Amino acid sequence: MSHGRDSRPSWLNCDPGRPIGQSLLQARGSEIARLEELTKGALVSGVVADATVTVVDITMHGSEVLTLTYRTADGMVAERLVYRDDEPRLTIVEEGKPWSFDGDGEAFKLVSEAKRIDLAYLFDPYVAVSTSLVEPLPHQITAVYEAMLPRQPLSFLLADDPGAGKTIMTGLFIRELIVRGDLRRCLVVTPGSLVEQWQAELAEKFHLDFALLTRDRIESSASGNPFADADLMIARLDKLSRDDDLQLLLDNAPDWDLIVFDEAHKLSAQLFSGEVKKTTPTHMSSALPTSAEPPTFGW
Repeated sequence: MSHGRDSRPSWLNCDPGRPIGQSLLQARGSEIARLEELTKGALVSGVVADATVTVVDITMHGSEVLTLTYRTADGMVAERLVYRDDEPRLTIVEEGKPWSFDGDGEAFKLVSEAKRIDLAYLFDPYVAVSTSLVEPLPHQITAVYEAMLPRQPLSFLLADDPGAGKTIMTGLFIRELIVRGDLRRCLVVTPGSLVEQWQAELAEKFHLDFALLTRDRIESSASGNPFADADLMIARLDKLSRDDDLQLLLDNAPDWDLIVFDEAHKLSAQLFSGEVKKTTPTHMSSALPTSAEPPTFGW
């Protein structure tokens, strides 16, 4: 009389090479191993007769069965299916190591390199210089790394002769803050004739992708507020100061971590008959929404 596999007690279910006597002993007095506890490198008994094997690999097929690849004491490698009802006859003699060197080498290299770059500023105080396509002059490094970075968040007026590289200093300052995790949203306000030059230099020399505030961007804004759609933006000073609707959108946008004004002398107020006369750009610049203590500078 034949019996189906499922009609027999679990300890009687046996395939060729499966030790019934050993299974009986384990089921009676040993700790049962679950399929989930079988790990690479583990020493397991109950897989073959009167011997322990080392787990080489495991492939789960759903939750009730797995393919076990194992190595015997004489070095032979084989594999077999192990079912959930085989658990009572399996015993882990020695657990496998919680780590191994059989992972994806390329994935490990990618992750380790990403972490190295993430922590680079802790070891390289001039990481923005190292990762940008510029060779800053000594006075530019002094301004950024000795004057502005140690004292931020503060407001700065960066004043120097024409051609002294104030744009280079600004790019280094922005990139360094981004690498250090201190800056996410930055607004650059510049005269209309210089917006594309700013965008090109920040992209080519510092790998900073700034969006231009154009009429098309305003009209096609997905959120209805172009200032909320981009974290890095360049806007024209004359456009911001003359457009009341645009100023309202700017007031309702998320705060900026850094605001840069190019040719900041155009924001100056005038003293007339003992009274301070503020121009429209001056009012606009003082009303820009910023973080609690934002670093802001201009020249």
